[in-house]
Amino acid sequence: MTDYYEIQRYEGSGYKPLISFGAWRVAVLRYLDELKPENIFSMERHLCTDEVFILIQGKALLFVGGNNSKVDEIHPIEILIGEVCNVKKASWHTLVLSEDAQIIIVENDDTNKENSETTRLDEKNRSIICEIAKDFLNRK
Repeated sequence: MTDYYEIQRYEGSGYKPLISFGAWRVAVLRYLDELKPENIFSMERHLCTDEVFILIQGKALLFVGGNNSKVDEIHPIEILIGEVCNVKKASWHTLVLSEDAQIIIVENDDTNKENSETTRLDEKNRSIICEIAKDFLNRK
């Protein structure tokens, strides 16, 4: 019977790919200390894929910073449980999660450091992210 389906679960912290098929993969992202507002020093972008986030538990705040060579103005987007949030290819982004958060991620299976970029945030943008994220996480 298991030739017809597959069930995966991940209870750890951080990012874990669970299922890959053809050109895509499904992963889970759970809270880890790197996603605390005070620990966010950079944003990333994927040059060959959109990245879909689906919040299934907890709270998540996505920050996007445009798609130019450097981060433009920071924009926060609250992801609500059950929403499908698509970050377009080559768009700078980072996430802040509550400690109970769990996100499903769908992206190209070959997404890696070679076809993605990371940029360090300047102090102004770091401060913006920290202030907004801390307010967000402290809301009931």
